Amino acid sequence: MTKLLIVDDEVKIREMIAKYAIHEGFDIDMASDGLEAVEMCEKNHYDLIVMDIMMPNLDGFSAVKDIKKMHENIPVIMLSALGEEYDKVHGFDLGIDDYVVKPFSSKELMMRIHAILKRSNINQSNVFTIGDLSIDYSARVVTVKNERVQLSPKEYELLTYLVKNNGIALTREQLLQNVWGYDFFGDDRTLDTHIKLLRKNLGDCAKYIVTLRGVGYRFDQEA
Repeated sequence: MTKLLIVDDEVKIREMIAKYAIHEGFDIDMASDGLEAVEMCEKNHYDLIVMDIMMPNLDGFSAVKDIKKMHENIPVIMLSALGEEYDKVHGFDLGIDDYVVKPFSSKELMMRIHAILKRSNINQSNVFTIGDLSIDYSARVVTVKNERVQLSPKEYELLTYLVKNNGIALTREQLLQNVWGYDFFGDDRTLDTHIKLLRKNLGDCAKYIVTLRGVGYRFDQEA
């Protein structure tokens, strides 16, 4: 059974999420702050974590940073009343998969959880290589000039989606819906932020990601 960890200092929010998650067939553990979450992750395996930011003892950002040291690829959805771009970027820099601003719909949160878990369970076995860039799909490892590149889960999914559609002009709407896995209603600057971070991490190989002004992006191996 898929196991989720729900972390929030507000009892009502924890219980609300848990109620919907149990109805969806998930096994649930709950923590009231970041410190408790880190301690639980030291002893247990979780398939996904729903993490609040503003909590006593240890905030969500710090907790995610500590947890990622133990479980690098564990998917994380961040919850917060903070909707500023800085907070979102900071979360994605830490490797989270999604950022949900309070108040939120429990139904929508469940859709996001299912979408992330579905992508995480895709078993791919081939390796893509072009120039100095290599993607090992089975290991979810990206290398540039034989050096491993540390990408967040969302950056990795964005890169692989672009690569699989090599040479095709992808609109912003296509990228948001297919990479994020649901009808995206947020600020499309989220996509630009991820493209910027991805290019930075790819170094010289960032040239393969071409901006199509007024349209979106394209992966171009001839670039």
